[in-house]
Amino acid sequence: MVDTICIFEGIYYSRLLPLVYFRPTYDLRCGILTLREKIQLCYPGIPVTLHTRAYLADLLREKNVNVKVNEFADNVRSCLFINGRVIADSDFSEKVPLEGSDTLYLDGDTIIAARVSGNNLENLKRSLNDIFTVSDFAGLFKQQIQVKYVDYQWNLISNNADEITSDFNRIVDRKSEMHKGIIYEGASLLNSANIFIDEGATIKPGAVLDAEKGPIYIGKYAKVFPNSFIEGPCYIGAYTHVKAGARIYEGSSIGKVCKVGGEIEVSIIHSYSNKQHDGFLGHAYLGSWVNLGADTNNSDLKNNYGSVKVILNDQQIDSGSMFVGLTMGDHAKSAINTMFNTGTVVGVCANVFGAGFPQKYVPSFTWGGPESLTTYDMDRSLEVAKRVMERRNVEFTDLDERVFRKVFDLTKEERRKRGMPN
Repeated sequence: MVDTICIFEGIYYSRLLPLVYFRPTYDLRCGILTLREKIQLCYPGIPVTLHTRAYLADLLREKNVNVKVNEFADNVRSCLFINGRVIADSDFSEKVPLEGSDTLYLDGDTIIAARVSGNNLENLKRSLNDIFTVSDFAGLFKQQIQVKYVDYQWNLISNNADEITSDFNRIVDRKSEMHKGIIYEGASLLNSANIFIDEGATIKPGAVLDAEKGPIYIGKYAKVFPNSFIEGPCYIGAYTHVKAGARIYEGSSIGKVCKVGGEIEVSIIHSYSNKQHDGFLGHAYLGSWVNLGADTNNSDLKNNYGSVKVILNDQQIDSGSMFVGLTMGDHAKSAINTMFNTGTVVGVCANVFGAGFPQKYVPSFTWGGPESLTTYDMDRSLEVAKRVMERRNVEFTDLDERVFRKVFDLTKEERRKRGMPN
């Protein structure tokens, strides 16, 4: 059996930008859990090492005390490397076991995992500050398997409803108390046996939780306000507020400490983000510390019902999907009455405002809207980020600032190509 698991980032992390500028790919959420948490559930009790891009390593160490990042413990002689883009289901460990000879597991040409020991591992240890490619595992016996993994953000969205159900069944003990919070008289729970309400959570009068199509998970101290509607499968994170009159439809995951309202459908919102006013958000993926102004709306369906094309890394990608909404990176914001076209991508720390639709790709650290875009000053970006995080009692550390400045530099070229000053 291997000594440790290493969850790694490969060369295709860039397909998930801008969502992964401030986090490794495996810290993206799909369902209730992150990709990393799903992998760890498959191998309980096995030490985990994390591999990431070099500029994120120190920040990851700060947030994951006692976890090795881009290095192994001295006593590690064998390791199971697992691609951080894998959506690991409950039988993943049967397809990729801890025991056996050195093997490279592939799904087509995509690296899924590699069990490595001896000299093969010693060679890989020298590459831990680089991004892994298939050549790093050259010489290993190859075995084809079929698993779910993420290429683009819309894969996370399309799998989200099923993953909420799968995660719910993996982490909720249906034999124990399912309703630990406070459920006020006048609240309606449909198929209540399929609803988990954690301690401290409150469900106010007039709220409707409909779990007839899938489970609903309400996290600790979350608050569901009066006359709101939640349809399963759905995940509401700890301390999150679902505002009065909200309509949250199936396939939506809301992280911890969020405020959500209006209409949300088949979307993922990371922790500490706000979409608390009226407006439609569909088939969308928002990072952390995002704020959508009142009546912000996104389209997720073209008028001709065709496949949605998305601009990523200055290339137009055919998603192959009829439904793709907004992708918005961390610390990005929209003003009131902002409209986003189908498949729009907004980079990190962008501020979008103005009448009409902005362009379908808004670079990171930009300021403006349909009429014009310019570079959003680095110092002003830092000032706002610190102020926003302080309001949630989260410290903006020196490492956070270092990563901010690095990402600003990494995204200079996309702004330059669009005529913005740097």
